[in-house]
Amino acid sequence: MKNFHLQIVTPDGLVYDGEAGQVSVRSIDGDIAILAGHIPYVTALKDGDCRVYIDDEIKHAHCSGGLLTVTKDDVRLVSSDFEWNE
Repeated sequence: MKNFHLQIVTPDGLVYDGEAGQVSVRSIDGDIAILAGHIPYVTALKDGDCRVYIDDEIKHAHCSGGLLTVTKDDVRLVSSDFEWNE
C-alpha cells in the first residue's frame, strides 16, 4: 500500500504527523476511507471511530467531530478531541 503524509491536530496540539497508508473516519455523509492519490476533498466529520493504517498496524481512535482535508500533498484531520485507543 502506498503511503501519504497525515497530520492529526486538536486544540491541544499535534497528535500525529507522519506517513499512513489509509485513514478511515465518519464524515457527515457516512464512513469514508482515504488512500494515497485521493482526489482533493473536504468534509466535516461526525463523532466516531477512526482507523489509521501505519505500516502493518491498524491504530484505532475516537474522533470527536472536526474537519478532514485532502490535497495532492497531504491529508489533515482537525478534531476538537482525538483519543487513541490503547
